Amino acid sequence: MPDRPLAVITGASSGIGATFARKLAGRGYDLLLIARRGDRLRSLATELADTYPVTGQAMVADLALDSEVNRVAGRVRAAANLGLLVNNAGFGAHGYFFESDVREQERMHRVHVLATMRLMHAALENLVPRAVGGIINVSSVAGFGQAPGSVSYNATKTWMNSFTEGIAMELAAKGSAVKVQALCPGFTLSEFHDVLHVDRSAIPSSLWMTADFVVTESLRGFDRGKLFVIPGWRYKVIVAGMKLLPGALLRRASIRGTQRFRRRKT
Repeated sequence: MPDRPLAVITGASSGIGATFARKLAGRGYDLLLIARRGDRLRSLATELADTYPVTGQAMVADLALDSEVNRVAGRVRAAANLGLLVNNAGFGAHGYFFESDVREQERMHRVHVLATMRLMHAALENLVPRAVGGIINVSSVAGFGQAPGSVSYNATKTWMNSFTEGIAMELAAKGSAVKVQALCPGFTLSEFHDVLHVDRSAIPSSLWMTADFVVTESLRGFDRGKLFVIPGWRYKVIVAGMKLLPGALLRRASIRGTQRFRRRKT
């Protein structure tokens, strides 16, 4: 039906993105699912269209490529029933910046920063004149600090937090009803850490959350117009502590923590 809102979700083939797709289909959103793995996208789109009274479309795209971002932005800008954009596409990397492949570092900045910015602009061009809907940017608690070995990841998530906050301020200044959110989860059970070959046993089990919990918290916060959503009370305490600690002390703690982790791995 034409009056159903459309949710556009990037990085929708697994993890948090796929969970957003399921939750939003349950809320009656039509879906445009975007990722690089077309087989998974098509399977998920079919599953959700068969389960809920919604339509599901798969769009294969690599958001590290300008031409692909332009193509997705065009779809977002032209969607007459756009209701929500979820910028979830992203990935992590381990290793010191100066020892890593700079092309992979550039790719991360392109996906986390440039693609997010371009798709937000396209979505806002669509949503603001209609005074509906909003945008959820999937950031991270890593965006509230820095850590050796994940400099680009932390920096791009810091940018995402700051940019989302700035857009929220502009929307408020304009008196717009459009909402934006920076979702800042901690360790989440998904393929994200599997790709990085992270040993989950090295991280306390109490710090791991399910994608279902993270997305539920995000949508609850979005309904309430909450700008920053940090799922889990432990992470709320951690972020509050990071904001209170002097910068020099926080940097020293991060360096020592990284050194201990690397020694444990070796």
